[in-house]
Amino acid sequence: MTTGARIGLGAFVLLLVLGYASVFTVQETEKAIKFRFGEIVRYDYTPGLYFKIPIPVWNTVKKFDARILTLESKPERFLTSEKKNVIVDSFVKWRVADVKTFYITVAGDPRQANIRLDQIIKDELRSEFGKRTIRQLISTDREVIRQLLLTTTRPTGARLGIEILDIRIKRIDLPPQVSSSVYERMRSERARVAREFRSQGMEAAEKIRADADRQREVIVAEARRDAEKLRGEGDALAAEIYANAYGKNEEFFAFYRSLNAYEKTLGEPGNLLILDPSSDFFRYFKRERPAR
Repeated sequence: MTTGARIGLGAFVLLLVLGYASVFTVQETEKAIKFRFGEIVRYDYTPGLYFKIPIPVWNTVKKFDARILTLESKPERFLTSEKKNVIVDSFVKWRVADVKTFYITVAGDPRQANIRLDQIIKDELRSEFGKRTIRQLISTDREVIRQLLLTTTRPTGARLGIEILDIRIKRIDLPPQVSSSVYERMRSERARVAREFRSQGMEAAEKIRADADRQREVIVAEARRDAEKLRGEGDALAAEIYANAYGKNEEFFAFYRSLNAYEKTLGEPGNLLILDPSSDFFRYFKRERPAR
């Protein structure tokens, strides 16, 4: 290869290197800042292809992640309005909104931004938790706290060049020693409710049992009343029949009753009677047989 060809090849390679060094791209997931001698000259880049002077001192470009980032806070202990400790686990969703402010305030470092943001969120959580009871925090006020935190922390986040998208409380726990006492109190409360229901059931059972006994007594009394009425009507009817029969043949009726009396008294073995032979009981024994 001749000297001229070598020079031409070297110039071509140099042009390629300079051309490559003069071009940079900004992806959709990135934000970029261009510096000149260490000063910011542009930061409003949209995704695309851009050019710069390929001299490191003259122009440098730094890129930052523009995607949604997550701050996972460590569980923190807060004090409620009842002066009781709770352990809160939360997270924050955020992204870079103003890359220039983000670079100036936290040097464009997401870790530094997380540290600053974590302290801001914890201060606001401590303030909001101190205004509420445990019951309010667990049952009703989580969404209210979320909205308040977003409203109060977004201006502070904007001063850091970031946009706070969401703040969520994942879990609210009691300290272990408090949890055991709370569970014991809940167990006692459940036992009290169970005893109350059991006593109410026993009371209802006694009322049902008493009502059943009362109805039984009423039914038995009515049955006895009806039985006595029927028996009385039967006796009256029998007496009427006996009276009618007696009226038709009084002598036969007296004889018939005497035979029944003889059967009941003399027909049973072992019966002993001491009577006057001249009494009416033996009058049919005294009568003579008619002559044939």
